[in-house]
Amino acid sequence: MRLTLYGDRALIADLDDAGAVVAWADAVRAAGLAGVADVVPAARTVLVVADDGADLAQLAAALVRMDFDAGAVLGGDAAGEGDAIVVHVRYDGPDLQEVAELTGLGVRGVVDAHTGHPWRVAFGGFAPGFAYLVGGDPRLQVPRRPRARTAVPAGAVGLAGEYSGIYPRSSPGGWQLIGTTDATLWDLDREPPALLRPGAAVQFVEEHSVEEHSVEEHSVEEHSVEERA
Repeated sequence: MRLTLYGDRALIADLDDAGAVVAWADAVRAAGLAGVADVVPAARTVLVVADDGADLAQLAAALVRMDFDAGAVLGGDAAGEGDAIVVHVRYDGPDLQEVAELTGLGVRGVVDAHTGHPWRVAFGGFAPGFAYLVGGDPRLQVPRRPRARTAVPAGAVGLAGEYSGIYPRSSPGGWQLIGTTDATLWDLDREPPALLRPGAAVQFVEEHSVEEHSVEEHSVEEHSVEERA
């Protein structure tokens, strides 16, 4: 980790990967250091904004001594499954079949991998309410689409590289779309407006469409009739 001054009221830490970003940002928040006004993670950096009048040299000395475990915060129970924000997803995305082929997992395998354990919000960006989620099954790492779509609907759930994300509103986008959610990612009447904030754990849960429920119920009814016959 490398720490440098960022203007006269902030310090920026350069870290190796997404796991280190999440772990170090978690550690800084948990430490409750005097003089820290805000902690802003990004893809490979964390910006620590200081209070007015804070001693940056003293704060920097405390930050470089910060202990963190990059490997412990991503994947499995480490993501805080009990406290995870649950997001229900219909796995009906236009790129689901392509992702199944790219990964070799098949459609069912992609769904199981995406819902297998909690993800973590590494940082926000791109649009209000958009969260870059990390810590998922590494088999789901797929490239962005060769050509971006001019319009991706709000609630689309996608994959790109090591990240998963949910489009909070209709916008252009080049991620591989595997599903849809009705969750409201950004709401100005909510405090805070963003549903998914840096550091939060997110658990995706498969939600069947009305059509799928109808087929399942019809199959159960047919099976019951056959048994009675």
